[in-house]
Amino acid sequence: MANPRLTRNIFRILPFGVIWLIFGLLYVLLEYGLLADSTVYPSTKNIYSFKVALLSVPPGSFLMGILYGSIEILLLNKLFQRKKFWARILFKSIIYISFIASLSFLLSFVATAQRAQLPLFRREVFDAMMLYVTNFAFVSILIYASVVTILSLFILEVSDYTGGGIFNNFFIGKYNRPREEERIFMFLDMKSSTTIAEKLGSQEYFRLLNKYYADTSDAIIDTFGEVYQYAGDEVIVSWRMAKGSTDNHCLECFYAIKKRFEENGERYKKSFGLVPEFKAGFHCGKVTTGEIGTLKKDIFFTGDVLNTASRIQNLCNALETDILISHDLLLRLDVSQHYVVVEKGELPLRGRKAKMHLYSVHKV
Repeated sequence: MANPRLTRNIFRILPFGVIWLIFGLLYVLLEYGLLADSTVYPSTKNIYSFKVALLSVPPGSFLMGILYGSIEILLLNKLFQRKKFWARILFKSIIYISFIASLSFLLSFVATAQRAQLPLFRREVFDAMMLYVTNFAFVSILIYASVVTILSLFILEVSDYTGGGIFNNFFIGKYNRPREEERIFMFLDMKSSTTIAEKLGSQEYFRLLNKYYADTSDAIIDTFGEVYQYAGDEVIVSWRMAKGSTDNHCLECFYAIKKRFEENGERYKKSFGLVPEFKAGFHCGKVTTGEIGTLKKDIFFTGDVLNTASRIQNLCNALETDILISHDLLLRLDVSQHYVVVEKGELPLRGRKAKMHLYSVHKV
């Protein structure tokens, strides 16, 4: 299976390339519509060829988009993470547009010198470049690039707010019509959350939740999980059956999160005076998935699987364990190595008539 973090980054970067490719193609077609059979640009008198533009601008735009996307995802998005929504888009747009202006100037400078067959720093080259920079043709390119940049950043920010997978599914209409899927669910819940909230107060507790959610993120990404919901102090994570069961990804997610909190224990104690502990319930089965809502759209899972997973998690305290999984899920995993499975018996679950065999699983 491909590296999940690399795969996620590729699918976050690729839309930048696609957006820039589409706008690059539109630019060439609009330019052709305006210039028609002209062989020069009226404002700069540079040579114009529709064929050359068609073969160079869209691929160049795609590569520019990929470059932008890579810088955004791997660097700037993290640096501006704590800024307000509008501030992130504004500051990053200024950086990118400044980069475009500088690159456009440099490339045009070199191209002008080559066309005139003159050294770069001759006065004639500088005069030609000043004519180009002060011409509206240069300004129009910057305006056009600014629109594409802001649109790309806006889509990325909205995608981060909704969740990348959810945004992509909305965009391609994957769940426009309800469909049945087999999935694994983990209900991850912070222990003693009410007591912690009373101790810290609402603002500090909110800070704790933010840190708590952040420290679960890498493990979820690395095990191909998808955050379905943040519900108070509870994180509901979902996997498609194939991804969640392969290499026991769903269980590995839980233990990767546990390891992360152990590593960051001192930081939590320093910031909040405690280290959050958590418990999790796992179950799998078929759910119906589709878009739901009128005033606010969402991807919604419905089925007995979710209620059952929640009820399983609720039994963790009573059974004195941090993790409980259903018999149905145990059959889909390979726990013959690296795990110790302890049967907890056939137990009743609130709201269900039939009892369920439950197990705790410990990594060794």
